[in-house]
Amino acid sequence: MGAKIIPSIRYKDCKKAVDWLCEAFGFEEHLIVPSDTGDILHAQLVYQDRMIMLGSAHEGDEFGRLNSSPLELEGQNTASVYMVVDDADAHYQKAISCGAEIIFDIKDEDYGGRGYVCKDLEGHIWSFGTYDPWS
Repeated sequence: MGAKIIPSIRYKDCKKAVDWLCEAFGFEEHLIVPSDTGDILHAQLVYQDRMIMLGSAHEGDEFGRLNSSPLELEGQNTASVYMVVDDADAHYQKAISCGAEIIFDIKDEDYGGRGYVCKDLEGHIWSFGTYDPWS
């Protein structure tokens, strides 16, 4: 069973984000709920036993009005995601090959583990590393 806290992220182009997150970060599609217009209303992506939920950024929906994209905030983020990965170096190389913007290069951390920080295709900040606070 996966974590009981599941990040939910809005994207301007959710279809493109789903494809990119699967390719660059290794997620797999769990559930995709399309809209009548071909957008994605809701998506669930999994990585091993972890999940993220995505949605298309729509100004017209109630929840969408509460969220802003980094694209709307001059690149600023109000939250970020940290995800434990088994092989930070391989994950890092794959992210680079898919065009992730590296913010902090991969390194060994003083507190243990190895990891890096990057931005995705719409500027959301992601941290990946081998440090597992549950271990």
